[in-house]
Amino acid sequence: MLRVGTWLSIPIRRRTLVVAGILALALLVACVLTLTQGSLGIPLAQLPSAVVDPPDARTAFVLNILRGPRLVVAVGTGAALGISGCLFQTVTRNPLGSPDVIGLGSGASAGAAAAAFLLPGVVPTPVGALIGAVLAMALVYVGTGRGFASPSRMILVGIGVSAMAVAFVQFVSTRVGQQQATTLAAYISGTLADRSWNQGAIIWVALLVLVPCALVLGRRLDLVEMGDELADALGARTSQTRSLVILVAIGLSTASVAVAGPISFVALTAPQVARRLARAPGASIPLSALMGSVLMLTADLLVQLGAFGYQLPVGLLTALVGGVYLGYLLLREWKKGTV
Repeated sequence: MLRVGTWLSIPIRRRTLVVAGILALALLVACVLTLTQGSLGIPLAQLPSAVVDPPDARTAFVLNILRGPRLVVAVGTGAALGISGCLFQTVTRNPLGSPDVIGLGSGASAGAAAAAFLLPGVVPTPVGALIGAVLAMALVYVGTGRGFASPSRMILVGIGVSAMAVAFVQFVSTRVGQQQATTLAAYISGTLADRSWNQGAIIWVALLVLVPCALVLGRRLDLVEMGDELADALGARTSQTRSLVILVAIGLSTASVAVAGPISFVALTAPQVARRLARAPGASIPLSALMGSVLMLTADLLVQLGAFGYQLPVGLLTALVGGVYLGYLLLREWKKGTV
């Protein structure tokens, strides 16, 4: 058991440490490949010194403009989505729970569409997406009648909010010009192209603020997973804990939307894969963060290397893989009789 003063304790298991070490190594390898592969890649032997002091303008361009910010945003966004999905699935006790389910991604897409259609050139697309995500969550909060205390109501209201948001996006796509529609389609699919250090700072500040909150709530979250009555008897204050955890999860998801657009299914798959590798009960917040970063960076590496003939928005690749995994989860839950 790892303890930080009297306010935080983190259970440590040998298998969990081994899995975390493997994921950290995989993440490091993906980072190195991102910076060294391709026609503009930095030679591996020169990479350590180049990171400290780029020897020429070409290397500085790759590190500071082309790939460095993109790598930082990919790692941070993957971690934020992984933790967000872990929190949602634990607090709802449902392997299908994720921010996508309650309409956050669809709301972000609608916000981006509104910025492109109603206020072109006035409101940046990422700002519109952020506003849309916040408004979608506000509608879910009001629509449940109980705030974020009822996961089942959140999912039902979220489906309705998603349907309205998707309809609005489709309407806008038929009204804007071809160039605007192409730009909008790329953004709402989720993209890491043309990222900047400012966007990297946004996602990492969000992680620094919200991850400690998630860890502090982790012990109460483990109790909530055992059932509301038992958790309340042990002092977990189920309703309050659930609302706080969902707010943290929404904050992480909204930050990821602000810097990369609505990237689908990472929040769904990362915690599930992490939990199965570790074979540990409870919320695996650090492992989910590592797995989310590995999945996001690996998908973006494949996209950058043109593995599909040309560079796709990374969200399309994660949606493809995540959709297959969602089908597997649905089939498994159906066989168990839970859906």
